[in-house]
This record gives sequence, C-alpha cells and structure tokens, in this order.
Amino acid sequence: MNQIERFHETLAMYRKHGWRLERVLMRPDTLAQLGDQQTATFEGLPVREAAMDAMWFARPSHAGREAWELRLVSDPPYALFETFEADEAEEEREDVRREMEARLRQRAGAGE
Repeated sequence: MNQIERFHETLAMYRKHGWRLERVLMRPDTLAQLGDQQTATFEGLPVREAAMDAMWFARPSHAGREAWELRLVSDPPYALFETFEADEAEEEREDVRREMEARLRQRAGAGE
C-alpha cells in the first residue's frame, strides 16, 4: 500500500467512527504524489507541507467538549488525543495543537 492509500484508508476509518477531517499534513515527497489533486482528495481542505504525514480529526465529546486527534499516517499507526472545553479560547487550543504536532514529529523521528 502506498502512502496516499494509507491516507484514504485512515480517513475512511475515522469517518466511520464519526470524526471529521480538519487538517492534512504531508511530507514533500508524499505531497508530490498528489499532484494537482490536493484539495479534491481531502474534502477541499488545503494540504499543508510538514515534516511528517499526519491528519487532524475532531468530533464532539461528552459534556460539551470537543475531541481532537492527531493521527500519524504510518504503519504501525500512532495518535495523540486531546479534548477542549467549549469555552476554551481558540488561541489556547492552537497552542496545544502546535505542541501535539511537535510531540508527534519527535515520535516519528521527523524533528531531527
């Protein structure tokens, strides 16, 4: 299975469980495999060049919270999970998401 197929398989699995795709991160070589199909391939979302192949997903959680998961598109799979309070400022949420991306890069060995 090539990396683009892994992205599609991951997306299908998360959709099946009620998650919505929020962001797509791809290494330059993976991004090159998409060619001009970047936005059409992933629900019209722009694909951001990154040091790792990953996808951000979100869905409602209990008690009015929102769950976000950052999934490394790899074999074996790996993900980081966080929930946010409904009244949490977007700036604070974004700080947490940046921190999660840094942790995932380190885990994937892409931060060196």
